[in-house]
Formats: sequence, C-alpha cells, structure tokens
Amino acid sequence: MPTSSVPPSYKVLVTGGTGFLGQALCQMLLSQGHRPTLWVRDAAKAERLYGQTVRAVTSLDALAPDEVFDAILNFSGEPVLGPRWTPARKQVLHASRSGVTQALVNWVARAQYKPRLLLSASAIGYYGTQPPGDPTALGEDASDQPIFMSELCQRWEQAAQRMASHGVAVATLRLGVVLGEQGALPKMLQPFRFGVGVQMGRGDQVFSWVHLDDVVGVVGLLLARLHTTPDALPSGAYNLTAPLPITHSEFTQIAGTVLRCVVALPVPAALLDMLLGDQASLLTEGQRVVPQRLLGEGYRFRFEHFEAALRDIEQRRG
Repeated sequence: MPTSSVPPSYKVLVTGGTGFLGQALCQMLLSQGHRPTLWVRDAAKAERLYGQTVRAVTSLDALAPDEVFDAILNFSGEPVLGPRWTPARKQVLHASRSGVTQALVNWVARAQYKPRLLLSASAIGYYGTQPPGDPTALGEDASDQPIFMSELCQRWEQAAQRMASHGVAVATLRLGVVLGEQGALPKMLQPFRFGVGVQMGRGDQVFSWVHLDDVVGVVGLLLARLHTTPDALPSGAYNLTAPLPITHSEFTQIAGTVLRCVVALPVPAALLDMLLGDQASLLTEGQRVVPQRLLGEGYRFRFEHFEAALRDIEQRRG
C-alpha cells in the first residue's frame, strides 16, 4: 500500500461529515489541504464544527451540473444501537445507509463529470454472527447471512457498487467497532466509569475493533491512490478492523484494569434480550474479523492491541 501523502488538490464530497467518523475524516482532509464539500441535514451544525473551512449543502440539487469531485467519502448512517428494531426503525437504518448511497449514485449518473473513486462505509455485521468458540477468522471472502445486520450491510454495499457502472472505482470498508472518544465505546465503558465493570453475556463472543486513528489512516492511504494509475485505484471490500480481535471477557478484564475498577458478574444474555430485543445480538454475539487485504497490501496498524488503544483514548480524555 502506498505511504506517500495525498497531493493537496482534491475536491471531495463527504456524507456523514458531522458524525463521529466524519469529523475525524474531514479534519484529515483539511489538514492535507483538500477541499471537502459536506452533504448534511444540518448546515448550522457543520458551520459550528468547521466554520467557513468547508462547504456544506443540504441537498444534492444544490450542486451545479458541472460540479467536479475527485472522490466521494460516504460515511452516513444512523446508529444501529438505540431504539428497538421495529419495522419503522429498520427502515430508518436502511434509508440512512443504502438510501443515501443510492441518492449519491443517482447524482453521479446525471453529473457531467464523474468522480474517480468512492470510499463507502459498511460494517462487519455483513458477516452475521459466529457460533461460540468458533476459531474461524473471517476475511473479505467470508459469506453473509440472512439476518438483519447482514442484510443491512448487503443492501448498503450493493447500492455503492452501482456507482461502478458510471466508471467510478468503488471500495467498501467493513468497519469493526471504532474506538474513540465518541461512538460506541463511551457507552460500553459507562458502567466501568461508575466503578463496576460488567461482562455482556457469555464472554466468549469475539469483539472485532479498530482505533479511530487507523480508520483515518486507511482512508487517507486509499484516497492517496488517486494520484496513481486507474488500475491501482482501490476496489472491492476491505475489512477495517485491528488484526488482533479479542473476546468480550478480555474486553472486560482489560477495561477493568485500565479504568481501575471492580469487574462484576456477567449480565445474562436473556436479560439483554429482554431489554434490547433483537439488537442484543450486537453485544452477545460476535465475529472474528481480520483485515486480510490491508495486511496483504502492507498497511501497518498503529494500534494492534486493544489495551494500547484503550490507554491511548483514556490519555486523550485527560
């Protein structure tokens, strides 16, 4: 994988630019001299975050017919863990992912100038869940499953791949749980901050994670391929997870050590099912996902070990 910096000249259309990941990606773009345009619902929030350093539009119709973008970063998506997965909620989750992505495809179809590259978020939920104790490492060629989380990701990726018919290179990034000062981690650590850590379910379910810095690093390096030949542009699926997944039991023990708290008894899976419904599987099931393509292309993760990643995040919190 190339390690040179991206030339400071690219125009990039970004979705999800005011969210947890999007903010970090936009800061990376700005630091490298790029010109991001954000498609957002809340232009006022974008202005609060970035001032006049980015352009924000609330509709793709606000873009001129001859608008030129070198790449699109598509990281839009409502949080999966939250309200119960009722039919209405599932529709919201689909709309914020495959719906937004299809709208981008429709815009590219009518745009006078096509971008060269789409980097589109997905998630390791694509692979469904693994049985307890299954040691199989899931690379990018592993199968999907007929369950909601997998189908959510399948539809998301299918929408993104439609942009390839317009001559755009399409790469989908199957993200693990992204560790940072926002996102899922603060919620997972909340009991620990009250002095008592908890383990979700059995504890042998696998937790595939990635530090926010590595997400930004990978996106930056894939974007850097814009200054290479067309056949070197990234395409297909990439697992964006740290190379050393852990079990939830290990998560609990490490978090207890780092946050210096007592580790209590496990929360039974049946209780989580009662409280959260179907989405309890996000906590009680897992998948052992490995970044085969990134490792094969020479990417070196800044954070391979969960404890080092967690200590880094705690240090940033002060």
